[in-house]
Amino acid sequence: MSTTSTVHRQLRVAELAEAVGVRPDTIRYYERIGLLPAPDRTAAGYRSYGRSAVDRLRFIQGAQRLGLRLSDIADLLAVRDTGVCPCEPAEHLLRRRLNDLDVEMARLAALRADMVAMLEALPSAKCPPPAPGTWCPPTEGR
Repeated sequence: MSTTSTVHRQLRVAELAEAVGVRPDTIRYYERIGLLPAPDRTAAGYRSYGRSAVDRLRFIQGAQRLGLRLSDIADLLAVRDTGVCPCEPAEHLLRRRLNDLDVEMARLAALRADMVAMLEALPSAKCPPPAPGTWCPPTEGR
């Protein structure tokens, strides 16, 4: 089912999930935690979603790609739902996330440097048994 054919009519949960590329359980979970408002129901009790649900899920997915937490996304959606542009709160969240990324990148760079040093410190193919508490014994002349 193509996305363009599914967004112009009401969608059941499985159709909505397919349209945005998530599992139906994800949609039900988002509804339970308040990221998606409760949808209309058919006479048979099936969930019935409109185009706004597709747009909302795409907003959620975009925010997740940036590494925002679901609680942060809920805050942005709450602002967005009032009709106010969520740019100012989004800026604060993105600046915080950018700082988190910088910290994580520095941690990963240090980890990489430690691994390179460990690799360079490995002895030759004639590796004697290591001393207790170490990976390999220190090599002479390094």
